[in-house]
Amino acid sequence: MTIPFIDLQAQRLRLAGKIEAAVQEAVVGGAWVMGPQVRQFEQDLAAFGKAKHALGCANGTDALALPLMAWDIGHGDAVFVPSFTFAATAEVVPWFHAVPVFVDVDPKTYNMDPKALEAAIEGVLKEGKRKPRVVIAVDLFGQPADYPAIKAICDRYGMKLIADSAQGFGCTIDGRHPLEWADITTTSFFPAKPLGCYGDGGAVLTNDDLLAELIDSIRVHGKAVGIDLKDRTFEHETKYLNMRIGLNSRLDTIQAAVLIEKLKVFPQEIEWRNRIAARYNEGLRPHVAAVPDVPAGNISNWAQYTIEHDDRDGLAAHLKAQGVPTAVYYPIPLHLQPAYERYPRGAGGLPVTERLKDRVISLPMHADLDEATQDRIIAAVASFKG
Repeated sequence: MTIPFIDLQAQRLRLAGKIEAAVQEAVVGGAWVMGPQVRQFEQDLAAFGKAKHALGCANGTDALALPLMAWDIGHGDAVFVPSFTFAATAEVVPWFHAVPVFVDVDPKTYNMDPKALEAAIEGVLKEGKRKPRVVIAVDLFGQPADYPAIKAICDRYGMKLIADSAQGFGCTIDGRHPLEWADITTTSFFPAKPLGCYGDGGAVLTNDDLLAELIDSIRVHGKAVGIDLKDRTFEHETKYLNMRIGLNSRLDTIQAAVLIEKLKVFPQEIEWRNRIAARYNEGLRPHVAAVPDVPAGNISNWAQYTIEHDDRDGLAAHLKAQGVPTAVYYPIPLHLQPAYERYPRGAGGLPVTERLKDRVISLPMHADLDEATQDRIIAAVASFKG
């Protein structure tokens, strides 16, 4: 029998009908767009993430676009992103006619390398064609980027910092969320994420009052918000007074209802995922080139459990024959993709990223992975003699 890569149904069954009841309540309530469940979830999410503001949006990609719009990122601006990530991190930058600059990653954590970032910024400044404006650091596979170091670099160069926690929401450094350093945290509620809904969804979290108001406006077609009405009287719904160009990017009420229930168990699920990852590390370390490296003090949410192997493709074929699914994140880094190869790369290139693309492989990981199934996976990896 083939093992599920991510068993989403196990969680639904464990919650014993709570999600179905929440969805039914939202359906019967009839406020299907920006209903009361959305406001409740935003409050719950802000409390969990230690943020003053949390705002839902349509998906994790829009979550990245919203702050770029609020900051007027555009022609002549450079936004620094890792290449070893999903396309969404970089694709929002050309939407606004800015340029993504690809940065190499740390060989152990797979997250943006601060030294490579600073070299990339200096290279852009030396070239003199673009202004460094924003860094988008990704919490790849669930663990936080090196935010203390990256924040220090952003401060030196007067740049904004986005924590792209689409994979890593809930991760911490010494108990502190990435928002302790970033101007804004963005996340995705795509179903396969550790905190996933039953469709598309996303959110932003920030402690910046002005940024929160601007994003609240932009996500609803540039509607008027508090800062726009200080010296103005408007007797109609504020969505009919459009103060800026915006998007239609709202979190559905039904998805918020699902997420309210899932967020209640999310802290416990992060603990379970860390227990599962520790068992993987212990069982697999003698049989692979590298198991995940999480620096002391960091907590990952283990969106993926990713190892390195000298014969990655051979191992994948071996595991498939034994009913163990795998995935490769990511077989082609963004800077080598047809859509992105024309954009600049940081000084020194991206040698770590290009090495990892042929070595990484992800194994089944979810909060409900039982020990017997996990032992079967470990044994299958150990039996590969390629």
